[in-house]
Amino acid sequence: MLSLDQLSLTLGAEEDSPRLLSKISASFQRGEFIAVIGPSGCGKSTLLKMIAGIASGEEEGTIHWDGRNLAEDDFNPSEFGYVPQFSIAYEDLTVGECVEYSARLRVSGQTGEEREKMVERLLGEVGMGEFRERPVKVLSGGQKRRLALAMELVSSPPILLCDEVTSGLDPRSEDEIVNLLRNVARDGNRLVISVTHSLKHLSSYDAVVVLYRGVLTYAGPPDHLAHYFRVEDPGLIYAQLESREPEGWQASWMKHSDSFLQGTREQATERVFSEVKEVVASVICPECRSEYPAGAMYCRECGAKMLKTEDNTGQETSPDGHDPSHPAPLSQLVTLVERRLRIFLRSKAQLWLQAGLVFGFPCLVAVFGWNGLPQIRNLGMGLDLNVIQQLTEARDFLIQASKVGSLVSGIVMFEVILLTLMGANNSGREIAAERQIFEKEKLSGLSPAAYIASKILFLGILSAIQSLWMGLFIHYTCAFPGDLPSQLLFLFLVNAAMTSICLAISSFMSTAEQASMASIYLVGFQLPLSGAVLALPSWLGMIARPFIAAYWSWSGILQSLRGERYYDIVVMVIQTSLSLTPLCLWVLGIHIGVGILLAYQGCLKTRME
Repeated sequence: MLSLDQLSLTLGAEEDSPRLLSKISASFQRGEFIAVIGPSGCGKSTLLKMIAGIASGEEEGTIHWDGRNLAEDDFNPSEFGYVPQFSIAYEDLTVGECVEYSARLRVSGQTGEEREKMVERLLGEVGMGEFRERPVKVLSGGQKRRLALAMELVSSPPILLCDEVTSGLDPRSEDEIVNLLRNVARDGNRLVISVTHSLKHLSSYDAVVVLYRGVLTYAGPPDHLAHYFRVEDPGLIYAQLESREPEGWQASWMKHSDSFLQGTREQATERVFSEVKEVVASVICPECRSEYPAGAMYCRECGAKMLKTEDNTGQETSPDGHDPSHPAPLSQLVTLVERRLRIFLRSKAQLWLQAGLVFGFPCLVAVFGWNGLPQIRNLGMGLDLNVIQQLTEARDFLIQASKVGSLVSGIVMFEVILLTLMGANNSGREIAAERQIFEKEKLSGLSPAAYIASKILFLGILSAIQSLWMGLFIHYTCAFPGDLPSQLLFLFLVNAAMTSICLAISSFMSTAEQASMASIYLVGFQLPLSGAVLALPSWLGMIARPFIAAYWSWSGILQSLRGERYYDIVVMVIQTSLSLTPLCLWVLGIHIGVGILLAYQGCLKTRME
């Protein structure tokens, strides 16, 4: 049973902080289908988030589930399902793939054959079996809600929280979703709580919770709803609520709830269990020896931890038959990388964009040295030349050296800047664009460490391909001198540094557009603050240079020219001093490490809408 006792939520700790919920008390049992209704902004979704443990603010009161206090012993990820208002499926995956990946991220110990049978069964239960091979992006709104429900049922949760899953649907789809949720409650002996604006299907629910400006005004059977609010039709309830202040309605319900609900709870319980299609065995508490229906994690009488049983496979399971263990982070990492690669290869827009960047950007750089770098003529300094001829030759040499040195430095900086732009494109939207799906999966037990590690692996592969092709193309097309392995390393490091920093930006931004814009701005600062074109004032260079990845890569690549005549020419014409190779490596490594650490910290913070 789920019991809410004096639940309150405020946005801050100050006395004048806005109060979103105030002293909500109610209880619900397994097998029941509950509706939470009320005008917009009354706290319906907030109540659901408090039960799920993801509400933001100062909380008061207690929530008990099967005899335990959730403040002390929270839901484990497999114990509840949460279907939010937004889509939790990736558009480029198929229906079957979405359910399969959800199972792999939430349920451990399944063989491929067992998972295949479960996917087929769940899709059949939600009426999506015929759409298994269909991409999510072509589904209707109602079909996406059905898919989300199947994805949540992979762990057989005993409690299912649904946040406005019928919102925006056509009447037929709405009817189908409501009936489906009712069957899910009955067939699985689950508690299903559904937030809804619609009053059309009130008779389908076992109980209705009515909220008004954050207070509870009713929590009982739907057939008593109109009588309690003294209206002829339930559709007039919202208008009736405006006739009194919230405190008045709250006081009225607190005063009359016991007498009003007398006997209805027992009748509801009998009705619910009589409709449960699957017979459920009893469980004996190891402490007080009381008997109660299977499925509870803790004894309803004394709170002792439930007994475990063995299923027909000989594995230890919970009484309701599902394995409560969760996949290890390494298993989740493998699944996430496989899913990300599949999504990437399915997106034609992303593939064309990456092809344009990988093959187009090197051509832009190579244009300036397509026929190879010009050879530097030596000074003749012949004794047979007069002073004017010697000065003329020296002048011509300086002009040529300046052009060649600027060309070499410019080609290197052009490579570096374009790779920072690729890095920003790689990760600027990577987390922000899928933030809500990630938050939902994190709520279901996804490890943030596994998530960040999957991004590092995927983006690392992408950065390596981009950097390797850029370096090799320029080296052989322009006959660029110097140590090639060292140059490739610095090109990869600057790409990886910008990728990791922009990944961190993406983890902290609210929208993909904000993250993308901030990443582009960061790239825009790289060229002027690197000092490669114009020397910075010494004080500004000391302050800015540690944060400019482009400088360290540019400097490191130019250092790879040592031993070549071009190095002396470059040093002669540039206005910014170069740093030693080991220092360049260390600073770029620090950029990468800091970016990854910040990205991980950003993922730990909950940003569920």
